[in-house]
Amino acid sequence: MGIQMRRGVREGHRSEFDVRRTALGFVLLALLVCGAGLAARTVLESAGRHPVIAVASVVVLVAGAVALLRRRRSRRAAARAAAAAVETAYEVVDAALEEASAAEAAPVPVAVPVAVPEQARPVDYAAMDPYDFEEAVAGLCRRDGCPDVEVVGGAGDLGADVLATTPDGRRLVVQCKRYTSDNKVGSQDLQRFGGTCYAVHEAEVAVVVTTGEFTEPALDYAEQCGIVCVGLDELTAWSEGAAAPPWYAGAAVQPAEG
Repeated sequence: MGIQMRRGVREGHRSEFDVRRTALGFVLLALLVCGAGLAARTVLESAGRHPVIAVASVVVLVAGAVALLRRRRSRRAAARAAAAAVETAYEVVDAALEEASAAEAAPVPVAVPVAVPEQARPVDYAAMDPYDFEEAVAGLCRRDGCPDVEVVGGAGDLGADVLATTPDGRRLVVQCKRYTSDNKVGSQDLQRFGGTCYAVHEAEVAVVVTTGEFTEPALDYAEQCGIVCVGLDELTAWSEGAAAPPWYAGAAVQPAEG
């Protein structure tokens, strides 16, 4: 196992004691001490002979020492301020770099196109078949808050195509007549409906809806029996929200006996 050599000692060379250098060092130290003593003695003798000059010299020396200390302190303060400014600059740069990195890493928002609903087109009720027309009228009743809407039109319906309950709790019976413009709903149609809507279906609100028009005798009979008549114009206004639902026209009036 090898032995580690001490630092400063090279292999094959050892430091030797130099007598001349040591003696010369002591001589120089003695000269410095003697010189300092002579200088101090001279200053003391001069201060005894000229005290004002001595005091002024001391003041100048003290002032110089204080100025030197202040200068060194100001340099240290300036160095500290410069270091703080550099540190602040580094912090600002680091913060800017972090924000830039975060901005690059953040997902770029993509504009999602918003679907704009097309303007509602008027419904062509006259182009529907009778069954679709009944479903369309039932849909208007549901839209305007009628619960328990039911399409019952067909063979043996006894004049009722749509049955429902109005939002205020009345029983609604609707008959749908999909007629052309030259085929009007007559008084016989109203009489057949009036004979069953109250007695059979126990209507509290009876409504006849048509894609055509009503004859004058039919309107007179409907007024007597309390049946609400809704022609194409009224149906279109109801569908587009320009008119109130027909059950708000008033409660059904029971026909007079006899």
